[in-house]
Amino acid sequence: MLVLDKPAGIAVHKGPKGGENLEASFHHLRFGLPRNPALAHRLDRDTSGCLVLGRHHKALEKLGLLFKQGKIDKTYWAIVEGRPEEDQGLIDLPLGRLDESRGWWMKVDPKGQTAQTEWHILSEGSGLTLLALTPLTGRTHQLRVHCAAKGWPILGDPIYGNRGPTQLQLHARTIEIPLYKNKEPVRVEARIPGHMRAALEAGGLSFED
Repeated sequence: MLVLDKPAGIAVHKGPKGGENLEASFHHLRFGLPRNPALAHRLDRDTSGCLVLGRHHKALEKLGLLFKQGKIDKTYWAIVEGRPEEDQGLIDLPLGRLDESRGWWMKVDPKGQTAQTEWHILSEGSGLTLLALTPLTGRTHQLRVHCAAKGWPILGDPIYGNRGPTQLQLHARTIEIPLYKNKEPVRVEARIPGHMRAALEAGGLSFED
């Protein structure tokens, strides 16, 4: 297994329109193995932070099962516009495709798939809040749609919020993977990237890195 600190602004794999992507460079990460590592999950192009790769087929199978069973704990940090009324809570809103012409864009849909996100406030500033988000399910754009639906969209979200002068402020902060039966989970933490650090400081939000 490898865990990368993915930069924002680059796709994890080649899309229909091509362009720069991380997968194109995975041959540099073989470290003696005959084949390239492969993605065990995905992050959006504009999301930074912890990205898990399996180094071989058996590893990918194991990681895929852990993700599917919900045994891998992920925590994201997000700067959102406004402030939730409470200090913590659970968002339980099913999600479905926005429409057939919008690719991966999603919406809250009573007939959609179950989607749940735990959250709590880490810091407050002038008109902005730093949240810790823990997705209990793994739906496409889940955190972005859930935050927007609650009235506090993620800062810089061009689809579900107001892009403004900054890029998406969503970071996969930590991931915990129970890789071995009789050992503690492997825990990896990604430092706050420069673009998010600048937004935190500009918004008067305190944080520990």
